[in-house]
Amino acid sequence: MAIKKVENVVEMKQMRLTRIDVPIIGTSSLIMHAWSHKAKDQMLAKQMKRATTGKEAKDPQRDFEDSIYVDAFRLPAFPTIAFKAAAVDAAVAMDFRKTNLRQAFHIDGEMVPIVGSDPEPREDMVRVGMGTADIRYRAQFKTWGTVLPVTINLAMLSVEQLFNLFDAAGFGIGIGEWRPQKDGQFGRFKIATETEAQQIAGWIKARNEGVKAA
Repeated sequence: MAIKKVENVVEMKQMRLTRIDVPIIGTSSLIMHAWSHKAKDQMLAKQMKRATTGKEAKDPQRDFEDSIYVDAFRLPAFPTIAFKAAAVDAAVAMDFRKTNLRQAFHIDGEMVPIVGSDPEPREDMVRVGMGTADIRYRAQFKTWGTVLPVTINLAMLSVEQLFNLFDAAGFGIGIGEWRPQKDGQFGRFKIATETEAQQIAGWIKARNEGVKAA
């Protein structure tokens, strides 16, 4: 008797890509700590077994300035991957699978502008290495916001779910130094209200006009 062969057919959902702007407003100060050129040079010298000149004297102003992430215009910015990582980590508490979520949306570009108040220097005592005490000088933005340019696959994630993820990420994970994920309280954020989004748009407009005038 002939045996009928049954083939398994896997149906692939067609992607439904759309791009949206996600306005983000900070709910606590953002502390930046970018890798400085000095730190990179010291790390490279150590890896290449090059002789060093010894530890330089601290320069608080230079450390403060070097701690700020900047874009191509040398203006304050922040890596987009930090926001995506925060959203993906927050997904665990919302029963999403990390692997699926990483494929469901992308934040376009490497950096997004940080707008709002001017950065202020802050001095903090920290523990490094084997518990050695050190003083760090970093930039703090007390009032800040940005707009995330997101491309989302609506076949995997809805816009409402995306917004909920960013709200959860801003509350429980955060970005920057001493964020909630690292037992801190800084770098928290939320989806901006309509009024807050208009304020952010005004900050970005002023920033862009300053770039054109320069």
